[in-house]
Amino acid sequence: MSDTALTFLDRPNSYIGRSVPRPNARRLLEGKGVYVDDVAAGRLAHVGFLRSPLAHARISSIDTEAAKAMPGVVAVVTGAELAAVCSPWVGVLGHFKGLKSAPQHALAVDRVTWVGEPFCAVVARSRAEAEDALSAIAVEFDPLPAVVDMETALDPATPLIHAELGDNIAFERMLDVGDVEAAFRDAAVVVEETFQFGRHTGVCLEPRAILADWSAPDATLTVHHSFQAPHMMQDILCKHLSLPEGSVRVICKDVGGSFGIKVHIYPDEMATCALSVMLKRPVKFVADRLESFTSDIHARDHRVTARMAFSAEGDILALDMDDLTGIGPYSVYPRTSAVEANQVVNLTGGPYRHQHYRARARVVLQNKAPTCQYRAVGHPIATMVAEGLVDLGAARLGLDPLAVRERNVIPDDAYPCSGVSGIKLERLSHQAALAKLKSMMDYDALRAEQAALRQKGIHRGIGLATFIEITNPSAAFYGVGGARISSQDGCTIRLDPQGGVVASVSVTEQGQGTEGIIAQIVATATGVPMEKVKVVSGDTQATPYGGGTWASRGAGIGGEAAWQAGKALRANIVATAGAILQAKPETLDIREGAIVDAATGTERMPLSELGRIVYFRPDTLPPGVQPEFMVTRHYVPKDYPFAFTNGVQGSYVEVDVETGFVKLLRHWCVEDCGTVLNPLLVDEQIRGGIVQGIGGALFEHCIYDSEGQLLNGSMADYLVPMAGEMPDIEVAHVVSPTSSSEIGAKGAGEAGTAGAPAAVVNAINDALRPFDARVARQPVTPEVILEAMGVV
Repeated sequence: MSDTALTFLDRPNSYIGRSVPRPNARRLLEGKGVYVDDVAAGRLAHVGFLRSPLAHARISSIDTEAAKAMPGVVAVVTGAELAAVCSPWVGVLGHFKGLKSAPQHALAVDRVTWVGEPFCAVVARSRAEAEDALSAIAVEFDPLPAVVDMETALDPATPLIHAELGDNIAFERMLDVGDVEAAFRDAAVVVEETFQFGRHTGVCLEPRAILADWSAPDATLTVHHSFQAPHMMQDILCKHLSLPEGSVRVICKDVGGSFGIKVHIYPDEMATCALSVMLKRPVKFVADRLESFTSDIHARDHRVTARMAFSAEGDILALDMDDLTGIGPYSVYPRTSAVEANQVVNLTGGPYRHQHYRARARVVLQNKAPTCQYRAVGHPIATMVAEGLVDLGAARLGLDPLAVRERNVIPDDAYPCSGVSGIKLERLSHQAALAKLKSMMDYDALRAEQAALRQKGIHRGIGLATFIEITNPSAAFYGVGGARISSQDGCTIRLDPQGGVVASVSVTEQGQGTEGIIAQIVATATGVPMEKVKVVSGDTQATPYGGGTWASRGAGIGGEAAWQAGKALRANIVATAGAILQAKPETLDIREGAIVDAATGTERMPLSELGRIVYFRPDTLPPGVQPEFMVTRHYVPKDYPFAFTNGVQGSYVEVDVETGFVKLLRHWCVEDCGTVLNPLLVDEQIRGGIVQGIGGALFEHCIYDSEGQLLNGSMADYLVPMAGEMPDIEVAHVVSPTSSSEIGAKGAGEAGTAGAPAAVVNAINDALRPFDARVARQPVTPEVILEAMGVV
């Protein structure tokens, strides 16, 4: 062995002692479509992955003989062996011109490119036995230089991560609208700031989990998956395992949180499915918390330098921005890691009416965990950049920051129009939202309180943030670039013989209340009581084809499909009832699960009786009557590529200038998601998003050293927001329904996350204004505040 090679006989982060006991595994499998007999017979196997301890290295050799001899081991599989079953993928999209990435395998074959990348798998009777065998694998690495700093990733002296790509840049976009240079030249005030956003990740209640079951007799693969988009996963499994689409079934039930984390293709999950096909038996993988930190996607790793020009009266004249972001060693498949930077370009300054805008985004490769889409993709960065500069400009001009926003937002009567970046805006409500927020906050009184407390040495700050949010995406998001990710969704509704309805819908449930919203819509559309509506979701074999749940599309797209299907079923039911009752259909209605006289509400026939006749005595129906009591409808938005929503948030904080600690006092959000279908669910979505946004602003940060080692990859070291630290959050709405659908619903899932960081950071800077100090690096820890004040 050469002097530079390293041998690892024991993994630093051993799995030993963290397996799930087999009795628990047995209980979890019941009712999930996997035969408990498989467990009893020892067919169900568990997979553990050997993950790279180095950020970048060549795999010199792997000795698996000792591991194969360990108790309970079914197979030990290397990357080269698995590549014969599962083909590699490349995370690029055609409409992102110039986007490039290298082929990625389910298990790394020759090289590892981040700490945590899987490169060998052990399949065993239990997770504990798999972990024991992993520690017996001897690996020799030849370390390679690690590219960690995105600021130097493009320097000629920096080594290339993938030599075949020619450089370390994955994607670059330039946008230049109007005459930016002239606007800055003529400005009364120009403000500039460099914003840094620390990468963080989604800490879901339920970690990533997958169970793949290959059935040899009928050559089918059934996959139970904690995932957001079952049809997308089905398509990708078929492609990379060379299977016909009808041979793969993906089931995603009751996902325990996702936030975009569970809508990407992960190497270990693809490997689990490939191993099931290879070994012809069920194989299960559940990521533990330590694995999650190094294998789940990260997000938000940006450095943005931007400047904004103002007139003396406070008009925003121009915005100039340069965004640099690091994405890890690969663009994540199939949605790509260029989307976040692209959306930063599209959304920055989006609420405002200025006409001069220049933006550059560069996406660079690193030897860190891959980054990709995470709740409110790009929105918090775009909002923070623009809103931070607005506050800075207002302070320089001596103007109130709320007044500057009121002066510059696109007027509510100006729609439809296009934003400065070219985005098409149907109908927004910035002026109404600002007015409502001002009233909710009692803004003038709050300013007076702040001033009075400042005289007593208590430093409180008020922060504001206007924002826009992308929801209800059409094919312009992914399909136009060649990704086989559906932009439509469907709903099938069936009347059962007892008078209830079953609704099968292609949007999925991750705890946000999708199934409740669908049940509510179906009940309203059909006239059946909500308690008699059963919703089925997350099963490629039982639901219409659709995109699943991401980008705030569950209610706006899935809900519209359910509404149209419910209306069609209602019409069919009434027509059949009219034939039986010898009444014109237009004189009948369905209310509370019964056919009634539309004018008087008098019950004519319960739906259970209609179901009995149609299903069991169709011979008694009048001639020519053929009931259709199962209806399917699909919906895809076509008028606009996206249904943009908007809102504004306010934050009130107190900063302890001696310790740097921030106390969150109150938080407000006014949001316009179109028709509010369920106020309780929408408000809690907003609150949850705000908490997640505050996490990124104050607490969450994946910290790497210069060698690409993640230093805080555990719940003991990675800070997440806790209930006791959160402020009271008040939510209100302005309603501007989209005309693209009948129900008029836009999305609401990401609005809270989009605006919260900017509101909180602006509030901190407002509190620090007497000290002539500013923070522009997130998370804003006490150390960051004290550094800004010159204390440390």
